[in-house]
Amino acid sequence: MYVDKNPYNLGNVYKMHEHCSHCGLRYKIEPSFFYGAMYVSYGLGVALSVAAFVISYVFIGASLKTSFITIIATLVILMPIDMRISRNIWINFFVSYRKDWKDIPKP
Repeated sequence: MYVDKNPYNLGNVYKMHEHCSHCGLRYKIEPSFFYGAMYVSYGLGVALSVAAFVISYVFIGASLKTSFITIIATLVILMPIDMRISRNIWINFFVSYRKDWKDIPKP
């Protein structure tokens, strides 16, 4: 789906292929289509924050200050992965998988 497989190459984190190499699906369905992925990213960010807090505060026994620093570090480090996963989840809300994708002519 993405031009560069490395999500930490921040200059290319959003660069996507025009079409799917297998089925020919056009990724940019309409202008500003992936703006909705911001909502998915927010949900993933909240889930990551809660997980980081529970792990650091409850399981490890760190202080509140250290736990909040852990949350910030987790969100910053995983931001490129979060952005890509959010886009993948968003497009899967609107495009369903087709078992006969091999029979579809490519553009």
